[in-house]
Amino acid sequence: MVGRLKIALDAMGGDYAPLETVKGAIEAIDENKNICIVLVGKEELIKEELLKYSFDKDRIEIKNATEVIEMDEKTPPTVAVRSKKDASMNVALEMVKKGEATACISAGNTGALMTASQLKLKRIKGVLRPAITTMFPANDNKHIVLLDAGANADCKPEYLDQFATMATEYSKVLLNIEDPRIGLLNIGEEDGKGNELTKAAFYLLKENKNINFCGNIETREMTNGSVDVVVTDGFTGNIVLKTAEGTVHFMKSIIKDGVNKSLLAKVGAFLMSSVFKEMKKQSDSSEYGGALFMGLNGISIKAHGNSDSKAIKNAILVGNKFAENNFIESLKKKIGGEDENA
Repeated sequence: MVGRLKIALDAMGGDYAPLETVKGAIEAIDENKNICIVLVGKEELIKEELLKYSFDKDRIEIKNATEVIEMDEKTPPTVAVRSKKDASMNVALEMVKKGEATACISAGNTGALMTASQLKLKRIKGVLRPAITTMFPANDNKHIVLLDAGANADCKPEYLDQFATMATEYSKVLLNIEDPRIGLLNIGEEDGKGNELTKAAFYLLKENKNINFCGNIETREMTNGSVDVVVTDGFTGNIVLKTAEGTVHFMKSIIKDGVNKSLLAKVGAFLMSSVFKEMKKQSDSSEYGGALFMGLNGISIKAHGNSDSKAIKNAILVGNKFAENNFIESLKKKIGGEDENA
């Protein structure tokens, strides 16, 4: 495995683990010849899944972990993480902490993964709060960056200002945009709009020399291509994300019901099948590769709980891209610190 980057995959995380996680790992090493993957979880179950595939055995390892933090874990995240020390996500993150892997990928319990990531990887020195950073579909088959998507329900203006600085580095790596345009999510585009948080954050962002701040942006303008990054607090960001997901499902339901009402509608749908396929691809969260916990001293990526193999594969590829580009080191230089224990 010399010369290849090693990704730790929580093989037990997600609604369809280990079936889809193992399959996603195989698809990832098929697509990128420079990736090696450590499947972390219950060894016998992982071995059973691997028997279904033909693959390069030098690029897949298994690391046994005897416990699993369930998707519907009854105990609070902190309790679950501390009590289940040999849980698959804990073991995968420990590998990143020790330098045995360059990134951790998990589709497991979000609260537990966020807690475990912070406890094990710690914040980069100077980072005020880590943020969940995700991709959002936009016009012309593009994507924008949205943060915070749920890590911090209550934010200070300084947090939003730093989110923008970190998202700038994120966009350079993942979107290949050298000078990403930053927008502050608000109820209006005019200066001085919003609540106390957004008003104060606006002026901090305006004075931030490390970013290309373009002003306030409304939710309805997020996808029109006017900005590359949208910054907001975690409470608002999570609502925006889940509302968008719900709207997509609602529109799909309307289209499906309409198509089934008549033969003419079915013919029309057949003629527009390529358009529908592109629409599905654009709105498919599995295309984005998961959400990065930004600001930590290591790469930890959360894939959607209902991830299929394609989503897992893309999350692995994204994690590998951040590792290849030394993203954590770049972020440390931009923020001006090392890790929380330095």
